[in-house]
Amino acid sequence: MSRTLFRTKDVEQSIRDTEQPDHALKKTLSALDLTVFGVGVVIGTGIFVLTGKVAKENAGPAVSLAFVVAGVVCALAALCYAEFASTVPVAGSAYTFSYATLGELPAWIIGWDLVLEFTLGTAVVAVGWSGYIRSLLDNAGWHLPDHLGGRDGAHGFGFDILAAALILVLTAVLVVGVKLSARVTQLVVAIKVAVVLIVIVAGAFFVTGANYKPFVPKAQPVEAAGSLHAPLIQLMFGWAPSNFGVMGIFTAASVVFFAFIGFDIVATTAEETKNPQRDMPRGILGSLLICTVLYVGVSIVVTGMEHYSRLSVDAPLADAFKAIGHPWFAGVISFGAAVGLTTVCMILLLGQTRVFFAMSRDGLLPRFFSHVHPRFKTPHRPTVLLGVVIAVVAGFTSLSELAELVNIGTLFAFIVVALGVIVLRRTRPDLPRAFRTPFVPVVPILSVCASLWLMLNLPAETWLRFAVWLVVGFLIYFLYGRSHSRLAGRREKQPARGEGAV
Repeated sequence: MSRTLFRTKDVEQSIRDTEQPDHALKKTLSALDLTVFGVGVVIGTGIFVLTGKVAKENAGPAVSLAFVVAGVVCALAALCYAEFASTVPVAGSAYTFSYATLGELPAWIIGWDLVLEFTLGTAVVAVGWSGYIRSLLDNAGWHLPDHLGGRDGAHGFGFDILAAALILVLTAVLVVGVKLSARVTQLVVAIKVAVVLIVIVAGAFFVTGANYKPFVPKAQPVEAAGSLHAPLIQLMFGWAPSNFGVMGIFTAASVVFFAFIGFDIVATTAEETKNPQRDMPRGILGSLLICTVLYVGVSIVVTGMEHYSRLSVDAPLADAFKAIGHPWFAGVISFGAAVGLTTVCMILLLGQTRVFFAMSRDGLLPRFFSHVHPRFKTPHRPTVLLGVVIAVVAGFTSLSELAELVNIGTLFAFIVVALGVIVLRRTRPDLPRAFRTPFVPVVPILSVCASLWLMLNLPAETWLRFAVWLVVGFLIYFLYGRSHSRLAGRREKQPARGEGAV
């Protein structure tokens, strides 16, 4: 049983599978495309919304340091992702990496986890995009009927037609080809980054030094709630994180981490990259560095424009400009947010389909979904299926409370990838590595510890929901995936050779 559950798919076989004509993706992406993808998916809701929330509730002007802390956690994981993506240039990201190192069952768990992360992440962002578009339409005097505006607490459930329509349009773009997706993303990311730079440059002229005092407000302990919504670390150890103060910065980092989610999407496109050994590390690390610099710049400017205690939680950037007498900036920022969230949705959907495609090609999901389009060379079947499912979810459901599941899923993936680097260094030291994570095993261990720390700061109810999702995944694996795995088929045909179990 243990040999079956922890059988590994060797790296060479993973790469050979990508060369089969019916299952091969077209290689069209460059280092620039990868960097643009990373920037496109990371810069979104976080930079337009979370800055005000964590500044007002957790860290004050030191929110910029919270972004640095979250960026460091992501950088540790990015170094591990860069080694794996350049060594194993196969679609699937953390799923594929864990299959080559930890075994089939861990690979299934992480793949199932990524399905949750990308599905909810895409739906949540689509709903947020819809809100920005409705706001722009309202300002122009055009109003959608209430029943087409999504969930309304006073009027029950409607259907968010804008969110659903966005997902369906992006699904069509992804079916046509990832290169077209890259070109669309380049244009949209250019607009989005331009808006962010305008905010930083224009806002810098209205910064007042007094607004930075105190830069790190005095700590205010949070009362123990004793409920499932309290951080897990509080329920386990009876210790409650503080707002403000030094520990408030770390509490804020666990919140703003959501703003960095997505850079790992770059790794899912390794199989479609022209020179993955060279370009994957550049794309992953480059996009993370650019986004961190922009986040820190925005947070410093906004907390300097308006005192942190008066910042808006819902729209801090727009309201900061309103407070200094420039309300027309609100429209510019809303436009930038809407444009930015478009690329976030598309790249999250791209990553989702590639993970699903890789799991199908390995037999853990029906092989029907592992065939590529004869003309476009894209995984059109899982793209259409997932696009329709996510459109329905985004149209009918408000996912604000479930958004934390995206955080825990991403952090869990970080832990698996970091452990995988250590394992692969020991089991396959002979593999050519175009990029090597420095100071192994220190950096991977630090990545595990930092990710686990942020996970413990998430509510206990998030852990409970995550556990339920994993239980469902276990059922699917044992009822279908284990017996239909391609490794199981190879074992039957070549019983003497084994399966390369660890």
